[in-house]
Amino acid sequence: MRVLLASAEAAPFAKVGGLADVVGSLPAALRGVGTDARVIIPGYGFIDHGQWGIEPLLSFDFHHRLGSNEVKLFHCQNDGIPVYLLQSPPYFGLEGDVYSQWNWDMERFIYLNQALMATLSQLRERDGWFPDVLHVNDWHTSLLPFMALEHGDERWRGLATVISIHNIAYQGKDAGGFLWQAGIHGRHHPDLIQFGLTDNLLGIGIAYSDMVSTVSPRYAVEIQYSYAGYELAPLINKRADDLRGILNGLDVRKWDPERDPTLVAKFNADNFESLRPLNKRHLQSYARLPLLADAPLVGIVSRLTAQKGFDLALPALRNILARRNMQLVVLGTGEAHLEYAFWQLDQDFGDKASAFLQFDGALAQQIYAGCDIFLMPSHFEPCGMGQMMAMRYGALPLARETGGLADTVVNFDNADADVGTGFIFHWQETEAVEGTLDWALDTYEKRPAAWRRMQERAMRADYSWAKSAGEYIALYEDARVRARSN
Repeated sequence: MRVLLASAEAAPFAKVGGLADVVGSLPAALRGVGTDARVIIPGYGFIDHGQWGIEPLLSFDFHHRLGSNEVKLFHCQNDGIPVYLLQSPPYFGLEGDVYSQWNWDMERFIYLNQALMATLSQLRERDGWFPDVLHVNDWHTSLLPFMALEHGDERWRGLATVISIHNIAYQGKDAGGFLWQAGIHGRHHPDLIQFGLTDNLLGIGIAYSDMVSTVSPRYAVEIQYSYAGYELAPLINKRADDLRGILNGLDVRKWDPERDPTLVAKFNADNFESLRPLNKRHLQSYARLPLLADAPLVGIVSRLTAQKGFDLALPALRNILARRNMQLVVLGTGEAHLEYAFWQLDQDFGDKASAFLQFDGALAQQIYAGCDIFLMPSHFEPCGMGQMMAMRYGALPLARETGGLADTVVNFDNADADVGTGFIFHWQETEAVEGTLDWALDTYEKRPAAWRRMQERAMRADYSWAKSAGEYIALYEDARVRARSN
């Protein structure tokens, strides 16, 4: 089976969020079970061609309603995965960031869908390669199922399409004027008309794809309700029989505390009790915190945005730092008021809290390996990768019961830890965060044997793509059956 994943992001070339991690790691798992999986993304101007061995493949003039642009397609092999990168200035190829202003992003990602259609035809003519399944991701490439279905060429008939929803909060809404400008004709799907979604790019992708997936089983349920699915919830309900919630996996070769070159002491589930504390001591030293082995250390590695629930956590952290023996290390960037609030914690509790308002991949891994509790108080979390990374590195998550957090973190049984890999709260209240954090700190201080049992269980859990890759293969087969029946 030939599968092409089309996306705005793919690690390690262009990464903003979890979308990049999925598109960067899922294809390797698919190829491991015999699927010819490939990736196509924009060839952003900041991508270093020399670093990744990226070479020219083909070029052609693409004529569209707004004019004519040269399309250059580059390619490379990354971890055995064929990756295509599309450049077509001024839309793609000159920029310093993945995303820009809303109006320009709408125009250029709509153009990307058009250019990708032309590129697929060019690839077939040049190399004879054409996908059996086109797997699009989020709103950036969500026009492709509609455009493929409406294509007049007989050779496009039978192409199966799958759309993955990584975060339904980002939809590409109010695209009507941009679609008209680009010459993309009306979307007359009855569900889009019924729910007023003909100008919603993600909605278009959901309506026209053969199958729909999202990144955890719990999130697949949640987005069928308006509190999580927003205005797309009715459409998701109409596609419920075609919807699959498939949990994201980790690249367990990269996220491996036994081989991680960023750690001062490598460890595994057999020897973590003696070796992991050395990483905690190193993290405390780097963060300018007292080297106290018995002080529970809370870690945060996150985008600092409203979704992540830090409006709930900040007052709780401030209260607990003022009255308990606890340390805090924060790494992330995001909304200015949240950055300021964590900076203020750093200033007010300098001997207990340290905030790094930046991106630092090596420090992130050191936090996973050195903290005792990993805080994820998200209002919603489609899947979340941080909690899986933390557990693999022996940190116990404290998380809200939502989305992929609910699917991956098992709540402590408040006894001998016959059950549990972390601490769960439900209500979106500061008091819930504070009470659960008090519970976790009490457990750390008074039940060390139970704590170690949870650490070992968390480290031995399987977070790989193996199971999820099989579920994607089944999803693709279902999509091919549906495509052939249309």
